[in-house]
Amino acid sequence: MLAKAAGLPADEVFMDLEDSVAPAAKEGARGNIIQALKEGDWTGKTVVVRVNGVSTKWCYRDVIEVVENAAQYLDCIMIPKVEQATDVTFVADLLRMIEDTTGLENRIGVEIQIETATGITNIDAIATASDRAETLIFGPADMSASLGLPTVTAGLPMPDYPGDHWHFILSRILVAARNAGLQAIDGPYLVIKDLDGFRDMALRARALGYDGKWALHPAQIDVLNEVFTPSQEEFDKAEAVLEAYRHATDVQLTGAVMFATEMIDEASRKMAEQLAMRGRAAGMQRQKMLDDFRAPREDG
Repeated sequence: MLAKAAGLPADEVFMDLEDSVAPAAKEGARGNIIQALKEGDWTGKTVVVRVNGVSTKWCYRDVIEVVENAAQYLDCIMIPKVEQATDVTFVADLLRMIEDTTGLENRIGVEIQIETATGITNIDAIATASDRAETLIFGPADMSASLGLPTVTAGLPMPDYPGDHWHFILSRILVAARNAGLQAIDGPYLVIKDLDGFRDMALRARALGYDGKWALHPAQIDVLNEVFTPSQEEFDKAEAVLEAYRHATDVQLTGAVMFATEMIDEASRKMAEQLAMRGRAAGMQRQKMLDDFRAPREDG
């Protein structure tokens, strides 16, 4: 799995020392990850290692061994089951000391998983605990256990609930992430072969404003790349809105202008910039020009 991951069309790959590794194998797994970091071609990917939680006996050695031996291949450390701001500052302080001791030039970021009732309660303090923080991640399995939900398969809808039972949690994580200037990432969908259900959950996350979602299997990656990449129509419109607004503010010296049948202003520019950035990151090229969006002139 570690060898195959480098060639997959994912934006980020994280290597795991936590839940996917049995307790008796955790110490040996560090060496496997260090070897994979050094030998893999991770060009174009964000590379992350998920350590064990701060409440465990393995966390500090996970950070020290992986970072001291393979920091130059690493972008972030992911911290699971974060419940207090001090969980984040503990790892951030370890990273600082390792960087100072080894003379490491690249600064390693932190990704934070919110997976318990305590974590969601303290989420604003957690999100702003360190300037190394880059991402908040929803962990549905442990959150289900923490909240006592009647399920054993995480990430699926709850059939007896009249609506989306995760809406509050997802929204709370999103608001905290945006308030702190962080990414928000939805967690896994465990029924690997149910790509239709997976797509539905991915579309939900995108509709809420999430930046991405975990894939547990290569087959899920293509679905996510499709869902989280703007359509050509969305991308073209976003670029056209940006062009029209630049002309309005720079040439016409007005803060609002008609774009086809709608009024656009600074808020419209911000929304369009978000979509356009996603499209550019995916390598999209604009096909429709501004004139294609202009409203037809009324007779007379």
